[in-house]
Amino acid sequence: MNTFILNTPQWVDRLAKCFGLALIGLALSGCERPSPESVQSGYRGTGMVQVYNARLLEAKTEVNQPPFVIPSPGSDGPKASQAYKNVKVLGNLSVGEFNRLMASMSSWVAPQEGCAYCHALPNFADDSKYTKVVARKMIQMTQHINADWKPHVAETGVTCYTCHRGQPVPSAVWFKSDPQPKAANFIGDKAGQNTPSPVVNLSSLPNDPFTPFLLGDEKIRVNGPTALPSGNRQSIKQAEWTYGLMTHMSTSLGVNCTYCHNTQSFQSWEKSPPQRTTAWHGIRMARDLNTSYMESLTDVFPDHRKGPTGDVPKLNCATCHQGAYKPLNGAQMAKDFPELQKPALLNTKVSAK
Repeated sequence: MNTFILNTPQWVDRLAKCFGLALIGLALSGCERPSPESVQSGYRGTGMVQVYNARLLEAKTEVNQPPFVIPSPGSDGPKASQAYKNVKVLGNLSVGEFNRLMASMSSWVAPQEGCAYCHALPNFADDSKYTKVVARKMIQMTQHINADWKPHVAETGVTCYTCHRGQPVPSAVWFKSDPQPKAANFIGDKAGQNTPSPVVNLSSLPNDPFTPFLLGDEKIRVNGPTALPSGNRQSIKQAEWTYGLMTHMSTSLGVNCTYCHNTQSFQSWEKSPPQRTTAWHGIRMARDLNTSYMESLTDVFPDHRKGPTGDVPKLNCATCHQGAYKPLNGAQMAKDFPELQKPALLNTKVSAK
């Protein structure tokens, strides 16, 4: 009896510790449920793995489902430029093909508003709505992507739905940041840092890594090609902008750094997976689209659709990918819409009004 009484406190203490550890394990297991899985993409021991969470993958799969495709009516019959007025881009399509694309665009971009989102009904030829002018430019942009940026989109291609997903404004667009004037507070110019933003996965990295790289053509690197003092202008501060862009790309595609880089040498192209080349073209494609198409619409967009500095919405990796390493999980949207795969040849009789 005495032995049992003397050992009771130790027994209770051990039981309490086990119970406490069990509670901690249960709490932590709730943070990542189910346990993440890893898929090896390189030699063992190199750290070349992709980490996935089945629960998160399921949510991403839902938002990356391709839409229903209206069957093509064929190219027979009169051309749209002959049947309708003010058809400036798709006049070479048959009336059936033209109406099919218009109906598809309505469901892709504005399923609630329908035709009235772009057209001043009942006059379909009227260009008074800015949305119609923007839509015409976006058709041309889509054709440009599918025809001229195959190093990035390959034969998969894109349609309006790739970005819009049934919304008039894509869920992922960006504007130039509104920088604080220098000496606006005791911290000084923060350069967009220490203001946690979803853009950089809530880190303290600069929260606008897009202006220098997806609008401008600043060098995307961490260190310079030469040693100090001559030629090397890549400081730690400049490298943080690169890290910000890389964090955005990783989050947008739902992948690790090792999807594009080799852990033996992140900067070596010879050792990198082929996806890095695809991403290189994607960065330059986004820059091209932002400068050639989006910024050209600055005078068209109303003020309420612009950012804090008066710029138009622009695209980045998340605009198309939305958490999937391939937009819509690789669904080949463009194959069903050949009119969006290359610029249309305009009929010379198309009305200018």
